[in-house]
Amino acid sequence: MRLINLLPLSLLTTTTAATPPAQESLHNNRIPPHPFPGHLPVIMSPPNDAKVQVQPAVLLIDILGTQRSLTTFFSLSRMRPETSDPLADPNTKTTVLAPSNVAIEDLPRKPWENPDDYSALGSQAYDGSGGKDRADENMMRFVQAHLVVGQPSPWEAGVKAKTAAGREIWWEEKKSGGDGDGKRVVMPDGVEVERVASRVANGELSVKAD
Repeated sequence: MRLINLLPLSLLTTTTAATPPAQESLHNNRIPPHPFPGHLPVIMSPPNDAKVQVQPAVLLIDILGTQRSLTTFFSLSRMRPETSDPLADPNTKTTVLAPSNVAIEDLPRKPWENPDDYSALGSQAYDGSGGKDRADENMMRFVQAHLVVGQPSPWEAGVKAKTAAGREIWWEEKKSGGDGDGKRVVMPDGVEVERVASRVANGELSVKAD
Protein backbone atom coordinates (compact mmCIF):
# COMPACT_ATOMS: atom_id res chain seq x y z
CA MET A 1 0.00 0.00 0.00
CA ARG A 2 1.06 3.59 -0.40
CA LEU A 3 1.55 6.13 2.30
CA ILE A 4 -0.08 8.76 0.13
CA ASN A 5 -2.28 9.98 2.95
CA LEU A 6 0.66 11.37 4.85
CA LEU A 7 -0.10 14.66 3.19
CA PRO A 8 -3.17 16.50 4.36
CA LEU A 9 -3.50 17.65 0.78
CA SER A 10 -5.01 15.32 -1.75
CA LEU A 11 -1.77 16.01 -3.54
CA LEU A 12 -0.84 12.39 -4.04
CA THR A 13 -4.17 10.77 -4.63
CA THR A 14 -5.39 12.02 -7.99
CA THR A 15 -4.40 11.11 -11.45
CA THR A 16 -1.90 13.35 -13.13
CA ALA A 17 -3.38 15.84 -15.51
CA ALA A 18 -1.57 17.13 -18.54
CA THR A 19 1.11 19.49 -17.20
CA PRO A 20 1.02 22.95 -18.77
CA PRO A 21 4.29 24.34 -20.18
CA ALA A 22 4.53 26.82 -17.30
CA GLN A 23 4.51 23.98 -14.78
CA GLU A 24 7.05 21.98 -16.72
CA SER A 25 9.30 25.02 -16.67
CA LEU A 26 8.94 25.32 -12.89
CA HIS A 27 9.65 21.63 -12.50
CA ASN A 28 12.75 21.78 -14.70
CA ASN A 29 14.12 24.88 -13.00
CA ARG A 30 13.38 24.12 -9.37
CA ILE A 31 13.63 20.38 -8.86
CA PRO A 32 16.77 18.33 -9.48
CA PRO A 33 16.73 16.15 -12.62
CA HIS A 34 16.16 12.97 -10.66
CA PRO A 35 13.12 10.75 -11.04
CA PHE A 36 10.12 11.93 -9.13
CA PRO A 37 9.05 9.19 -6.79
CA GLY A 38 5.54 8.35 -6.60
CA HIS A 39 4.04 6.52 -3.70
CA LEU A 40 5.07 7.81 -0.42
CA PRO A 41 5.99 4.57 1.07
CA VAL A 42 7.35 4.95 4.48
CA ILE A 43 10.43 3.41 5.78
CA MET A 44 11.04 1.64 8.97
CA SER A 45 13.22 -1.30 9.72
CA PRO A 46 12.79 -5.05 9.79
CA PRO A 47 13.03 -6.98 13.05
CA ASN A 48 16.81 -7.21 12.83
CA ASP A 49 17.28 -3.45 12.71
CA ALA A 50 19.04 -3.66 16.06
CA LYS A 51 22.10 -4.66 14.04
CA VAL A 52 22.29 -1.15 12.60
CA GLN A 53 25.22 0.60 14.24
CA VAL A 54 24.73 4.09 15.63
CA GLN A 55 27.06 6.67 14.12
CA PRO A 56 27.28 9.20 16.98
CA ALA A 57 29.40 11.73 15.07
CA VAL A 58 27.07 11.90 12.05
CA LEU A 59 23.88 13.92 11.53
CA LEU A 60 20.90 13.08 9.35
CA ILE A 61 21.64 15.88 6.91
CA ASP A 62 25.10 14.37 6.36
CA ILE A 63 24.01 10.77 5.90
CA LEU A 64 21.00 11.63 3.73
CA GLY A 65 23.28 13.37 1.26
CA THR A 66 25.30 10.17 0.77
CA GLN A 67 22.32 8.03 -0.31
CA ARG A 68 22.29 7.93 -4.11
CA SER A 69 18.77 6.50 -4.24
CA LEU A 70 17.43 9.45 -2.22
CA THR A 71 18.95 12.40 -4.09
CA THR A 72 15.60 13.92 -5.08
CA PHE A 73 14.19 13.84 -1.57
CA PHE A 74 17.46 15.18 -0.16
CA SER A 75 17.41 18.10 -2.61
CA LEU A 76 13.80 18.93 -1.72
CA SER A 77 14.54 18.74 2.01
CA ARG A 78 17.24 21.40 1.67
CA MET A 79 14.99 23.97 -0.01
CA ARG A 80 13.38 25.26 3.19
CA PRO A 81 14.71 25.75 6.74
CA GLU A 82 11.50 24.16 8.07
CA THR A 83 12.69 20.84 6.61
CA SER A 84 16.47 21.18 6.59
CA ASP A 85 16.90 22.48 10.14
CA PRO A 86 15.62 19.33 11.92
CA LEU A 87 18.02 17.22 9.86
CA ALA A 88 20.96 19.36 10.93
CA ASP A 89 19.94 19.84 14.59
CA PRO A 90 22.05 17.60 16.85
CA ASN A 91 19.65 18.17 19.75
CA THR A 92 16.40 17.09 18.06
CA LYS A 93 15.63 13.46 17.23
CA THR A 94 14.01 12.95 13.83
CA THR A 95 12.92 9.83 11.98
CA VAL A 96 13.16 10.32 8.21
CA LEU A 97 10.79 8.17 6.16
CA ALA A 98 12.44 8.92 2.84
CA PRO A 99 10.83 7.95 -0.49
CA SER A 100 13.35 6.90 -3.10
CA ASN A 101 13.94 8.60 -6.44
CA VAL A 102 11.91 5.83 -8.06
CA ALA A 103 9.04 6.28 -5.61
CA ILE A 104 8.89 10.02 -6.29
CA GLU A 105 8.99 9.41 -10.03
CA ASP A 106 5.90 7.23 -9.76
CA LEU A 107 3.83 9.86 -7.95
CA PRO A 108 0.56 10.69 -9.70
CA ARG A 109 1.52 14.34 -9.27
CA LYS A 110 4.76 16.22 -8.77
CA PRO A 111 5.64 17.09 -5.16
CA TRP A 112 4.94 20.76 -5.86
CA GLU A 113 1.43 20.16 -7.23
CA ASN A 114 -1.86 20.30 -5.33
CA PRO A 115 -5.16 19.44 -7.02
CA ASP A 116 -6.88 22.13 -4.94
CA ASP A 117 -4.69 24.76 -6.59
CA TYR A 118 -5.79 23.60 -10.04
CA SER A 119 -9.43 23.56 -8.94
CA ALA A 120 -9.23 27.11 -7.62
CA LEU A 121 -6.85 28.69 -10.14
CA GLY A 122 -6.86 26.50 -13.23
CA SER A 123 -3.89 25.40 -15.28
CA GLN A 124 -1.97 28.61 -14.52
CA ALA A 125 -1.90 27.89 -10.77
CA TYR A 126 1.89 27.85 -10.69
CA ASP A 127 2.61 30.81 -12.95
CA GLY A 128 4.24 33.97 -11.67
CA SER A 129 5.57 34.76 -8.21
CA GLY A 130 2.34 33.62 -6.54
CA GLY A 131 2.58 30.29 -8.31
CA LYS A 132 6.17 29.88 -7.20
CA ASP A 133 5.16 30.50 -3.59
CA ARG A 134 2.38 27.91 -3.82
CA ALA A 135 4.76 25.36 -5.31
CA ASP A 136 7.32 26.01 -2.58
CA GLU A 137 4.70 25.49 0.14
CA ASN A 138 3.53 22.26 -1.46
CA MET A 139 7.07 20.90 -1.68
CA MET A 140 7.70 21.81 1.94
CA ARG A 141 4.60 19.89 3.06
CA PHE A 142 5.62 16.96 0.89
CA VAL A 143 8.92 16.68 2.76
CA GLN A 144 7.29 17.34 6.15
CA ALA A 145 4.97 14.40 5.52
CA HIS A 146 8.05 12.18 5.71
CA LEU A 147 9.60 13.61 8.87
CA VAL A 148 8.70 12.58 12.41
CA VAL A 149 10.37 15.28 14.51
CA GLY A 150 10.89 15.19 18.27
CA GLN A 151 10.06 11.51 18.76
CA PRO A 152 12.66 9.54 20.77
CA SER A 153 14.91 7.44 18.56
CA PRO A 154 14.57 4.58 17.91
CA TRP A 155 10.84 5.06 17.42
CA GLU A 156 9.14 2.20 19.24
CA ALA A 157 6.37 0.00 17.83
CA GLY A 158 2.85 1.15 18.61
CA VAL A 159 3.90 4.63 19.70
CA LYS A 160 1.77 7.21 17.91
CA ALA A 161 3.56 10.26 16.59
CA LYS A 162 2.79 13.11 14.23
CA THR A 163 4.65 13.90 11.07
CA ALA A 164 5.86 17.47 10.62
CA ALA A 165 2.87 17.84 8.29
CA GLY A 166 0.55 17.07 11.22
CA ARG A 167 -0.67 13.54 10.48
CA GLU A 168 -0.68 10.91 13.22
CA ILE A 169 1.03 7.64 12.33
CA TRP A 170 2.56 4.64 14.11
CA TRP A 171 4.07 1.32 13.12
CA GLU A 172 3.32 -2.30 13.93
CA GLU A 173 5.01 -5.62 13.33
CA LYS A 174 2.96 -8.02 11.24
CA LYS A 175 3.75 -11.71 11.17
CA SER A 176 4.25 -13.04 7.67
CA GLY A 177 3.11 -16.54 8.62
CA GLY A 178 4.72 -19.53 10.26
CA ASP A 179 7.73 -18.80 12.41
CA GLY A 180 9.25 -16.33 9.98
CA ASP A 181 10.24 -12.80 10.88
CA GLY A 182 7.50 -10.24 11.06
CA LYS A 183 7.26 -7.30 8.73
CA ARG A 184 6.83 -3.77 9.92
CA VAL A 185 4.10 -1.61 8.52
CA VAL A 186 3.24 2.03 9.09
CA MET A 187 -0.32 2.65 10.16
CA PRO A 188 -3.07 3.61 9.63
CA ASP A 189 -2.37 2.91 5.94
CA GLY A 190 -0.65 -0.44 6.43
CA VAL A 191 2.39 0.50 4.36
CA GLU A 192 5.02 -2.23 4.43
CA VAL A 193 8.51 -0.99 5.15
CA GLU A 194 11.94 -2.35 4.50
CA ARG A 195 14.81 -1.24 6.70
CA VAL A 196 16.59 1.41 8.69
CA ALA A 197 19.39 2.58 6.42
CA SER A 198 21.24 4.53 9.08
CA ARG A 199 21.02 5.37 12.76
CA VAL A 200 22.89 8.55 13.60
CA ALA A 201 23.32 11.11 16.37
CA ASN A 202 20.00 12.89 15.78
CA GLY A 203 17.76 10.07 14.60
CA GLU A 204 17.17 7.45 11.94
CA LEU A 205 16.98 7.30 8.18
CA SER A 206 14.62 4.64 6.86
CA VAL A 207 14.15 3.69 3.22
CA LYS A 208 11.30 1.94 1.42
CA ALA A 209 12.01 -0.95 -0.91
CA ASP A 210 11.51 -0.10 -4.60
